[in-house]
This record gives sequence, structure tokens and C-alpha cells, in this order.
Amino acid sequence: MVKLSTTKLPRVYSPGFIFAWVLCLLFLARPAHAQDSADSTNLFERAAEAMRSGDLNKAGEGFAAAVKASPSFAEAHFNLGLVREEQGRFEEAVGSFQKALSLKPRLHGANLFLAIAYYRMNSFPAAIAAVNKETAVFPKDASSWMWQGVIQLAMDRPEDAAAALDKAASLAPGNVDILYHRGQAHLLVSKNSYGQMFKADPKSWRVHQVLAQANAEADRPVDAIAEYQAAIKLAPTQPGLHEELGSEYRNAGKPLEADAAFQRELEIDPFNVLARYKLGVLAIERGDGVKAKELIEAALQQKAGLRHSDYNLGRAEMLLGQDESALKHFQTASSSETDPEVLQQAWFQLGIVFRRLHRMPEAQQAIATFQRLKNEQAEKSQEQLKKLRAQQDSDVAQPAETGTTPQ
Repeated sequence: MVKLSTTKLPRVYSPGFIFAWVLCLLFLARPAHAQDSADSTNLFERAAEAMRSGDLNKAGEGFAAAVKASPSFAEAHFNLGLVREEQGRFEEAVGSFQKALSLKPRLHGANLFLAIAYYRMNSFPAAIAAVNKETAVFPKDASSWMWQGVIQLAMDRPEDAAAALDKAASLAPGNVDILYHRGQAHLLVSKNSYGQMFKADPKSWRVHQVLAQANAEADRPVDAIAEYQAAIKLAPTQPGLHEELGSEYRNAGKPLEADAAFQRELEIDPFNVLARYKLGVLAIERGDGVKAKELIEAALQQKAGLRHSDYNLGRAEMLLGQDESALKHFQTASSSETDPEVLQQAWFQLGIVFRRLHRMPEAQQAIATFQRLKNEQAEKSQEQLKKLRAQQDSDVAQPAETGTTPQ
């Protein structure tokens, strides 16, 4: 089990985050005793202003004076804890948060920051107990759910962490810190699951499937093919295996073997839409427009919106000489494609179709757009190459990643 070190986790709260709590509580803060109200409130406000200006020492002195003037002033104890936590004085922060909670058990944020202080001290059981109280009282607080997940990760509980971080992500879907930790949690859950699978049955066809998928992700189609073949030997009629094998045959430049694998998949599972669609793409590549159109349209009836379907239907219509129909598909592809390579080719094919239809100005414009997109991609590739060389020169180069062409 990989344990996340506290030193490697990014700070997911900052002085700005703490200031927000100070400002929020400033308007709610009132000392318990009327005779101390004016002095304590003034001290509190001056301390809050010091925090806003980044003067933690002055802020700490101010909040300490405020709690001395009004010992039952819960918000002052809480904000003193925030300052001590930001200063790295975690034991003092814990004492302040506990005092604030004893005075006001439902004080928003107190259990959260108490949990963070315990977490920084590697006191994970105390940290999880505190943050659990925060999420129970404030179930819509995304930060509290995130910290619950972070602490569970530190406790080697990735399943529990994933559940908490899923909840956090549902409350704050655009929060980058939440998404980062959520990804880490699910990655650990996945690794644990595969580890248990290998241990339970190292000769299972599932093991070979996982290894094949890993090789496919690493752009090693030959190795992936070998693993898929091993999986199929153990489970010859398992749905999905032949379709995945066919994809790797195509990536390896073996269209005949790919065709046979997709055909076999449809014999096992007549409803496998990807096998049918990929057979259509193979038909285009061998120039069989009739078969390509039949297969692709049949696949689209099963599942609309298949990736690159307009581009591939346009190619099939071109093979059939149906230039008007091809034009419509390429125009759709040119406005909807997100894959840069396919987008370029859609514009190139548009230029050809416009030329066939004797619409020369539009043909020239389409070819010009194709050339512009191609040049932009070339420039981007050159920039990436320069950055990679710079990284290599500074001895911090990372391996370049490659991917297969989408089907």
C-alpha cells in the first residue's frame, strides 16, 4: 500500500483561506459579557486586520488579548487557533480550537481546522474524529469532505477516502485540489483491486486482460496482442476480448487479423457496437464503401454519436461517389471534431469534395484551413520538442508519451 506523505501533499488551505474565515466570523463575533464587549470586539477587529495584511505575529497577539479580555469569546479562540496553525504551532492551535468548541460546539470550521492541526501532527485518529464531526454538522461543506478524504488516505484507507472525495467533488466539481486527491484515492483503490486479483488467481484470464490493457496504454500493441491471446485461450467466448484484440491488431498494422477478431467478437456478442463500427472503418481502408456504410450506420443505430462517425461516414460516401452526402458529414466533422488529426483530415476531405462538386472557392478555403491547422500543430510540436530538449539539458526530462490513433 502506498502511503501519502504529509510533505508531498500540497497545501490545500492558505492564508487567504484563513482570512475568509476571519472575515466571516468578524461580523458574527460578539463577546459573551457586555462589559467586555467593546474592548474585545476592538481587539478582535484589529487582529483580523493584521491577518488581512499578513502580520501573523500581530494577529496572534490581538486574538490572544481578545480571549484574555473575554474568555468566553468562542470566535476569538477559533481565530487564535487559525493563526497558531498558520504559524506551525499546532499544539497551541489544537488547544484554541478545543476551547472554541467547548464554548460553541457547532462553530463552523472549528472541527475542520482542529482536524487539519491534528493531521499536521500526524495524529490521524484524532484528525478523522474531528473532521467527521464537521461533515456531520455541515454536510454541504466540500472542504471538510476533501479533508476527510485526505486524512483517510494518510491512514491507508483508500476506499473510504474515495467515498469522501467523491462527495466533495459532487459539492465542488471544479475544485482542482479535490479532483487531484480524488484521482489519487481511486488510483490506489484500483491498484489494490488488481493486486488482490493477482494474488487470488494469478492464472486468471482477467490477469492477462489487465496486462494487455496496460500494454495497450503504453503503446505496445505486440505485447498487448500476446496477452489478449493468452486471455482468449483461457476464456475463448468471453465478450469483449476479441474486440480488444482486434483493436491491437489494427494498431499493429495487421488489418486481416483485426477483421477476423472483430468478426469473431460479433459471433460471440452480436450487440458489440464497437466491433461492428471498427469493421466499418476497416472496410473503408480496403475501399469497400458499401460494406463500410452498412456497418457504420448499423452501429450508429445501436449507439448514436460514436467517435469520428461523421468523418468515417463521409469517407464511405466518397467511396460510393455520393459527394453531396459526404459533404454534409465532413462539414459536421469540421465543426464538431476535437481530435486535431481527424479535424485536419476533415478539412482536407472537404477540399476534395468541394473540388469534385466544382465549388472551387470553397475548395481553396477548405484546403487553406487544413494547411493552417497542420502548420499550427507543427508549431505546437516544435515548441513541445524545444521544451523536452530543455528539460533533458537540465537533467529533469520525463519520458515522452505516445498514443494510438483513435478508432
